[in-house]
Amino acid sequence: MIALTERQDSKEDRMQRMRSRAIRATVLIALVMASLGLGILPAGAAEAGAVFTMSNAAGGNEVVVFARADDGTLSHVADYATGGAGSGGGLGSQGAVRLSGDGRWLLAVNAGSDDVSVFRVNGTALELTDTVGSGGDSPISVDIAGRFVYVLNAGSPNIVGFRLNLNGELTPIKGAVRPLSTPESDPAQVEFSPDGRSLVVTEKNTNRIVAYRVAPSGVASQARVSDSAGLTPFGFEFDPAGRLIVSEAFGGEPDASAVSSYALGANRRTVLIDGPVATTETAACWIVVTDNGQYAYTTNTGSDSITGYALGSDGSLTILNEDGVTAITGDAPTDMALSDGSEFLYALDSGSDTVSVYQIEGDGALTLIQTVVGLPAAAVGLASA
Repeated sequence: MIALTERQDSKEDRMQRMRSRAIRATVLIALVMASLGLGILPAGAAEAGAVFTMSNAAGGNEVVVFARADDGTLSHVADYATGGAGSGGGLGSQGAVRLSGDGRWLLAVNAGSDDVSVFRVNGTALELTDTVGSGGDSPISVDIAGRFVYVLNAGSPNIVGFRLNLNGELTPIKGAVRPLSTPESDPAQVEFSPDGRSLVVTEKNTNRIVAYRVAPSGVASQARVSDSAGLTPFGFEFDPAGRLIVSEAFGGEPDASAVSSYALGANRRTVLIDGPVATTETAACWIVVTDNGQYAYTTNTGSDSITGYALGSDGSLTILNEDGVTAITGDAPTDMALSDGSEFLYALDSGSDTVSVYQIEGDGALTLIQTVVGLPAAAVGLASA
């Protein structure tokens, strides 16, 4: 009897040692993968949100999903096929991946197969609910307001409206197809105003900003065209007051980029508030505005940097750093996204296939906290929940 008890104790000891080794191995793997910017959240870490990009692969586009921890760091979770094909290269656009305002739906453009995909979002899990033709050639940007979705097609070029039903299916809105100012416009982005009553498109070739009124039926009006204050208007975002903050790449001229702010008039024509305010950097293209409307940030693709601005209550712009460098990024930064509440900023570095993760400080400064490596080579678009 004594011998049996001793054997049982010995077995229990061995099991405990095995469990301890397994725990140590799991922790070690998590630490190593975290140091590489990959892997899973450590046991017990809270999943605070998600960040989405897409592979844009010509052989089959996929949405790449990362879990966001409480401290802002990212861990790769899964990839979800869109049912369409990417372009296999850069799109030269902002808004290729979009989350709905309530975070329930994710939209992604498939520039290689001329369609757009819809996913139902449950945390970091996605369910593909529809993939439909974009109504044009080479869709590069998409936005959603309530149940209305508009897609920007660069190859046509035009905007096309859809209605999103409760099952996550897109139905074209009759009469909701509008051209841009010219077939040679080379557009960059489409986005709804905060109230959902206007749509805006930036045109890089024409140096124009095009706006449309959106009727209660979802049909966009004829275009209203305004000249941009700076050359090559590219990415833009509305601040909470409905003002338009636009990056201007100035054709990629060295150190010539800028940012301007505009009011959108009742006639849908833009009225300059401030700018162009120089970044002193090269090829400012993508831009984000914090939820509280205090700061705007633009990526400078040609300078591997981010320039930050303080936004005044009147829409004025004040550069945060005299040299224009609020943060250094990886190679050729493009798309950006902000976490819910704008505590963290994420920048997609297209030249190094990385994501740079920053904490936004109280004075608008950016502190690098992680570099996520190993993204698909043609990755475009960035959205955060």
